Amino acid sequence: MSKIAVVYWSGTGNTEAMAKAVVKGAKDSGAETDLFTPSEFNADMLDSYDTVAFGCPAMGAEELEDTEFQPMFDSLTDMLSGKKIALFGSYGWGDGEWMRIWEENCKKAGAELVSDSLIVNETPDGEGLAKCEELGASLV
Repeated sequence: MSKIAVVYWSGTGNTEAMAKAVVKGAKDSGAETDLFTPSEFNADMLDSYDTVAFGCPAMGAEELEDTEFQPMFDSLTDMLSGKKIALFGSYGWGDGEWMRIWEENCKKAGAELVSDSLIVNETPDGEGLAKCEELGASLV
């Protein structure tokens, strides 16, 4: 059985809804899945999971949230080499540049992106949540 962690930060609830749908998709596909916020997840936990899905919305000038999520993620970067990960998040402006930068940084760290990253504009609707469930299922 696959063991998957879903780690997210959400300011408005949009990315939280996405994270819960990713968890649902993974669990429905038979994976043991745990949901964490950045304050609950750390580098010591990374090797306990086969795959980790990270979720963070675009903030400011299309960047990761910098007080909780970015510091947690930075603490893991040196340990991502060979690790299977997925990325997701919501945005309200721009064109998804924050996700492209995040993907590139993960690839430079040697992480294996196991699926296409998923971004949803504003609040995820039924279609957006279904895509999140599909992302979760693809992690299994």
